[in-house]
Amino acid sequence: MLNRKGLTFIELLLVFTIIGLMASIAMPRLRHMKDRALVATLKRDLRTFAMHQESHYYDRATYTDDLGVLVAGGYRTSPDVTISVNEATILGWSATAEHGQSVVECYLFIGDAAPIGNATTEGALECN
Repeated sequence: MLNRKGLTFIELLLVFTIIGLMASIAMPRLRHMKDRALVATLKRDLRTFAMHQESHYYDRATYTDDLGVLVAGGYRTSPDVTISVNEATILGWSATAEHGQSVVECYLFIGDAAPIGNATTEGALECN
């Protein structure tokens, strides 16, 4: 009768190989999940921007292209998110949201503003 203590080299090599294989399968999924999280952040920030634009319109009967005005009213973006106002008039506005760690951009337009990017329906937030 053999009294074995521990694992043989082959068994240990097999365990590390299986762990490595599982990690290589999981990494692309984790990267995809990070991209989805960044897009969700862009969408949330653009919806919050829309809410502040509408609040500004309610108070002043015009939309603004000055983000400083909205920031003074309490608007904040997430870290690394940039909102660009493409157009803002009394009749509508359009904006683009970008994240510093992603190539995805999200677009939204309201009212008579010109459609931008993938956004072709008023009020429908679209990302590329």
